[in-house]
Amino acid sequence: MVAFRQAWPSMLVGFLSLAPLAALLFGCAGRLDLPWFWAYLGVWAVSAVVGPLVTDPTLLSERLHPGPGAKDPVFTLLMGPLFVLPFIVAGLDVRFHWSSVTSATVRALGLAVVATGLAVTMWALAVNRFFSSVIRIQTERGHRVISSGPYRWVRHPGYAAAPLVFVGMGYALGSRWEALAAVPLMLGVLRRTIREDRVLHDELPGYRDYAAKVRYRLLPGVW
Repeated sequence: MVAFRQAWPSMLVGFLSLAPLAALLFGCAGRLDLPWFWAYLGVWAVSAVVGPLVTDPTLLSERLHPGPGAKDPVFTLLMGPLFVLPFIVAGLDVRFHWSSVTSATVRALGLAVVATGLAVTMWALAVNRFFSSVIRIQTERGHRVISSGPYRWVRHPGYAAAPLVFVGMGYALGSRWEALAAVPLMLGVLRRTIREDRVLHDELPGYRDYAAKVRYRLLPGVW
């Protein structure tokens, strides 16, 4: 576990990033009395606390301030707007009742799926001290292949968790249309996975051998 004094800057960033998302959700919904919205944000808040505590301190620094040699800057520019779009649609859906999900059981299952996706992401962060926020070979940090934890089954478990978070989100918040709004984001994650996997194949020693053993990028048995 990482000491709190080392983790708190990343925790603060996590909490601060939740504020505009909460504003989008409740602002688009036009009301605050939405317990499932609060529960959803609560799950994210827990991940904002736990994630930095289980992540290597040097990785926390790398994710906040990546080193030189980052590739694919277009991804970083596009993913911000694509990330917030599902929040806008979910809030508007609740306001205008486009596709409301009312079953508490379904919404609870959706919230559980979101929590599972975030837990997988935190597991990947805890195991892989090179899980940067950008594509780059971190030579100065001793970058090497990671094959433990979730990396035993897929090569990019952090990206594999994204569909769980955003599909579960729609049901947790009561919006089926949110899942459609998340499609561009999922395509972006798919593109990032392909690009990053190609760079690792070409530039990271040992990755080709690892890829020969762990054949699937995101979904075991499929791709």
